[in-house]
Amino acid sequence: MDTNEFGGRTALVTGGSRGIGAAVARRLAAGGADVAITYEKDKDSAEAVAEQVRALGRRALALRADSGDGAEAAAAVDRVAEQWGRLDVLVCCAAVYVTGPVTDLGAADFDRAVAVNVRGPYLAARAASRYMRPGSRIITLGSNVAERTPFPGLALYALTKSALAGLTKGLARDLGPLGITVNLLHPGPTDTDANPADGPFADTVRGLTALGRYAEPAEIAAVVAHLASDAASYVTGAVVHADGGFTV
Repeated sequence: MDTNEFGGRTALVTGGSRGIGAAVARRLAAGGADVAITYEKDKDSAEAVAEQVRALGRRALALRADSGDGAEAAAAVDRVAEQWGRLDVLVCCAAVYVTGPVTDLGAADFDRAVAVNVRGPYLAARAASRYMRPGSRIITLGSNVAERTPFPGLALYALTKSALAGLTKGLARDLGPLGITVNLLHPGPTDTDANPADGPFADTVRGLTALGRYAEPAEIAAVVAHLASDAASYVTGAVVHADGGFTV
């Protein structure tokens, strides 16, 4: 790994206190970036990730922000840009996993899921674009269920993650003239505390992948790092899958 791959750059990872978001924060810091993360509730976990970033020799911020609240999402972006003088990489990992039969989920569930999973990335990207310069990157984390929903109860979650494809393509067109790339990554089953590889349905989920296993968070973070790197300078508006063959 090139420890100066992202030297001099700053990154904001929403939902960076746990799981894939935390792995992304560590990977970008290992490549030389200063990294800020947002969290909604778990301050201790967020501060622990920030300490891991600092242990790699980089600056870190742990900011409380509800990604479903437009003002809080924008304020987090403003804080990073104002404190560090720039923002080069935005990775939107924050999400809510709202599932259940459509007959059981009402308007409040719909509004919360869309607010965090769709409105949040849109408003964060909008705020970030004011500070970004040519060569900057916006990457959003989607989900493998955006293109394959093998179980009932996933309609609302799949809807929000599918919407990100259109958002990504539209933002890529809008921000391309500014030299900003925008891409969407759909991870497959990943071993996190929210979706453990030893969970009650894990064997069934593994059987839906071509590789027959869950990803480690670091494997997803490695793809994010590639999209954030100079090597991906001509990749924009793309929907990238790192799902172990879940959708093949």
